[in-house]
Amino acid sequence: MTSTSDQATSAVRDNAALQRFEMNVGGATAFANYRRSAGAVIITHTETPRALRGRGIASQLVEGALQLIQANGETVVAGCSFVVDYLAKNPEWQPLER
Repeated sequence: MTSTSDQATSAVRDNAALQRFEMNVGGATAFANYRRSAGAVIITHTETPRALRGRGIASQLVEGALQLIQANGETVVAGCSFVVDYLAKNPEWQPLER
């Protein structure tokens, strides 16, 4: 059985050319814009298409992004309110926060 965490990791990709993490669902793309600075990834905005809202897609996107950030040995700076709220609700990720 695949956990939500495993699904997030496989579904989220880092589109470095556009400086955003992306997750495709049903032909639509949810994304989290970022910029990098001295070993930190600053997530500045998250966007979920209207058709995908209310399904936990943004949370899966942020979880997958955090897993990629952690795997790269970086830290995260929550630069948007959704990521701030996500980190507050998921304290296991707070050590990654700068």
